[in-house]
Amino acid sequence: MFNCFFFEFTMVSNWYMKILIMGLPGAGKTTLASKLVKLLNTKWLNADEIRKEANDWDFSKEGRSRQALRMANYANKYKSEGHIVIADFVCPTPKARKLFAPDILIWVDTIKKGRFEDTNQMFVEPEKFDFRVTEKNSEIWSIKIAEKIKEII
Repeated sequence: MFNCFFFEFTMVSNWYMKILIMGLPGAGKTTLASKLVKLLNTKWLNADEIRKEANDWDFSKEGRSRQALRMANYANKYKSEGHIVIADFVCPTPKARKLFAPDILIWVDTIKKGRFEDTNQMFVEPEKFDFRVTEKNSEIWSIKIAEKIKEII
């Protein structure tokens, strides 16, 4: 069964936007992002690649805030250059999500526990989101989400 939750896009003021794909490690964020990037012709920021570039493997709350700001800075740069940007990362807390400040938030909610217990313990489900992905089927989800996003760009 295919369940898809769509909510109103309240923050998008133009078609240049930051799209956050967030969820627990192993939920399917990167797989979904890889499909959406192609369908929407966007820039892509993957958390692991950005952490590798920064050589910052601190996963404390402070480290995660730094990562959210780092991701936001890259995304804001691309957005200011006239691009749609997709960023996929855990973004486990309301503070991290606020720091990133997405125009569209996609919550990949396909697992209840990830592979890292410290992340499971700090992860707070988002109260507001634009899409909630509830099944691991990136082919279908990417098409559905891309169609909805294309309606507003």
